[in-house]
Amino acid sequence: MTAPSHLALFDLDHTLLPFDSDYQWADFLARTGRAGDPATAQARNDDLMRRYNEGVLSAEEAADFMLGLLTLAEPTQLAQWHQDYMAAVVLPGILPAAQALVAEHQSRGDLCAIVTATNSFVTAPIAQALGISHLIATVPQQDANGRYTGRFEGTPSFKAGKVLRVRSWLAAQDRQLEDFAESWFYSDSLNDLPLLEVVTHPVATNPSPALRELAESRHWRVLDLFADMQDTKS
Repeated sequence: MTAPSHLALFDLDHTLLPFDSDYQWADFLARTGRAGDPATAQARNDDLMRRYNEGVLSAEEAADFMLGLLTLAEPTQLAQWHQDYMAAVVLPGILPAAQALVAEHQSRGDLCAIVTATNSFVTAPIAQALGISHLIATVPQQDANGRYTGRFEGTPSFKAGKVLRVRSWLAAQDRQLEDFAESWFYSDSLNDLPLLEVVTHPVATNPSPALRELAESRHWRVLDLFADMQDTKS
């Protein structure tokens, strides 16, 4: 079988989804009393989102809270919580416009992957629901008994780390980014500038004001998948 000559990479939060799946997961746990004091958890979640939007949040700071949530229960209990979260929050947020974008690339035979900073526990079922088999995400560490430790393994899929993780994923297939005749990366965030700058087709998708301004100045494509929706990001 001939290897695909085109590569399509998708950020997840506010790109293929009209919200931030990490933020909404933490909010879901807080609202349902699964993350300690609801007000404290929601305040911390809001602060992290604000700092992410400002571009001043580090991967370590995000992991301290977000991956810490995975230490609250055994993996089997977490999996049940995630099923509840998928049904209540995620599945209603998988919209036709995003599905059509993914299907367009898949119908052409492009190699498709989600590249997200949100950890793989939260995002693997979402990628499956979107019909994308390849996921590059921050990997939460587990101990010998399978419990999450609250730390991450290897390089987090965040900022420049996304480029490293994509290159490592392709290297495992004996390929390089430069092997592809054309490559796309769809993202909403200026945090993803390192990966946007190394593909042949950077697409500012539902972009933040800062990314929209940059994209317009560089004559990048701007795609508003959810133009008819009110932004739900805090």
